[in-house]
Amino acid sequence: MSTEKIYQRKTEIFAAPHPLKTAVLFLIFNRPYTTKQVFKAIRQAKPSRLYVAADGPRADKSGEQEKCEQVRQIATQVDWDCEVKTLFRDKNLGCRVGVSSAIDWFFENEEEGIILEDDCIPSQSFFWFCEELLDWYRGDMRVMVVSGDNFQKGAARNEFSYYFSRFNHCWGWASWRRAWSYYEKDMQSWPYIRDNDYMQDLLSDKAAVKYWSKIFETAYRNKIDSWAYRWTFSCWIQNGLTVLPNVNLVSNIGFDGEATHTKTVTKIAMLLALEITFPLKHPPTMIRDYVADRWTDLNVVRTSVPIAERILRKIWTLARRIIPLHRL
Repeated sequence: MSTEKIYQRKTEIFAAPHPLKTAVLFLIFNRPYTTKQVFKAIRQAKPSRLYVAADGPRADKSGEQEKCEQVRQIATQVDWDCEVKTLFRDKNLGCRVGVSSAIDWFFENEEEGIILEDDCIPSQSFFWFCEELLDWYRGDMRVMVVSGDNFQKGAARNEFSYYFSRFNHCWGWASWRRAWSYYEKDMQSWPYIRDNDYMQDLLSDKAAVKYWSKIFETAYRNKIDSWAYRWTFSCWIQNGLTVLPNVNLVSNIGFDGEATHTKTVTKIAMLLALEITFPLKHPPTMIRDYVADRWTDLNVVRTSVPIAERILRKIWTLARRIIPLHRL
């Protein structure tokens, strides 16, 4: 399906329909360059309330304290009318606790809001896309996440501005306090789900069940320092839907040696962020798009990468470590 009517290229000027009223949480750590790029987008949107949360430096990483201090200065250079709140950690909590506790803090202060990490550059329409849908589905418990990500390789799944998915992509997203309240930081429901074979009910596909069961088991045993897998699990066991735009609104520039998890470049790294057209077109039904989710599952999540592509990705990743990002 053609996407011509639902987006405009990012090179065009996006005309904000009204001043942004929704609060933004900016999650930062130790990457000055990427932080500066994301903050530039936030500054352009001019939210009236900005929350900045920063994990503390790791004691065994030389020079990280200086980078963390530099990043905190960048992320608080607010020159517009805005209430700024900060949560700056002295000690490093890690990716899982550092991020999830920051989101806890955010939703203790806000009923709903937009969440951006320091390597996810949004288009300007992303902010208003999130704001409108936070309002549209505010009282609908079926919807738990609004995301700015689209990994469908240019395919629009319907003639509307967005579709519904199982996958709660978190490279630029928004949610509500009422949804985040279901976040299971310890995944206490996992043994019950696992032992009663409920993964089969959730996913149907045996290969997907095996893949995700392994991930959830690993997360449950704290063998991976990830808040995102716990959030996915929490959404799935509530049968929560995620709103995904029919065009991609966020570009992840964080695939490099400084990243915590995304060290290797993938096919969804640095996708072009587009501007979605307003007014938004809302679908008349709330049915998860099975075809889109199946495509994501096979081509993004569980993809088997050919050796030639793995080699090219490795070369690109090594180049990113040697050559500064802004020179590539």
